[in-house]
Amino acid sequence: MRVIAVIPAGGKGTRSGYNIPKQYLKINCKELIAYTLDVFQKNRSVDEIIISADPFYFKLLEKIKKNYNYSKLSRFVESGLERQDSVYNGLNAITASDNDLIVVHDAVRPLLPDKVLSDAISIAKLKGNALVCIKAKDTLFIGNDLVEKYVEREKIYYAQTPQIFKYSQLKKAMDSAYKNKFKGTDESMLVSRMKEKINIVEGSIFNFKVTSKEDFKLLTKLIIK
Repeated sequence: MRVIAVIPAGGKGTRSGYNIPKQYLKINCKELIAYTLDVFQKNRSVDEIIISADPFYFKLLEKIKKNYNYSKLSRFVESGLERQDSVYNGLNAITASDNDLIVVHDAVRPLLPDKVLSDAISIAKLKGNALVCIKAKDTLFIGNDLVEKYVEREKIYYAQTPQIFKYSQLKKAMDSAYKNKFKGTDESMLVSRMKEKINIVEGSIFNFKVTSKEDFKLLTKLIIK
């Protein structure tokens, strides 16, 4: 059973307010995506890494690969219009057996703890899939300008990545989604749509997604100590 990481990195970063996609912004002279790749390069369970990205940045990614000796990074594939398309392009570029594990992780979640990744892979090997999440801690409610209804938080989770599935399971789910013109917000939604049970794995507050200037400032403070 091989473990293959697919890193969708096609985001334009429009919400971040910067003039280049946030995954290529530098902290301590090192691109944000490189911090993400470090996690997968160092993890003993990961065999291969594939990045889905805008071809305009392939040369930069090749430079990053060379500079940091990412030996597991095998290839770049063209990203799609949306995240689902980018993951699908990466999945279709893979040579994998049905039981190989596909680990999908956002390029802009650079502080994924190695233990979280290792635990998720272990659960996926044992049970077939794994979804990294954190349990809701704050009071939750539904409303628009005014509070309408409070939501019980005991069974509420925030989905993160990585999200890990057997190749055959994820491929079937994504093929079905495209056949039926269904768009999901993440891979777990597509697999759940196929009536598959998905296993929850505890995530980390450090494994946040960098989407805004405030997120980038926080990341900078955590990295530059």
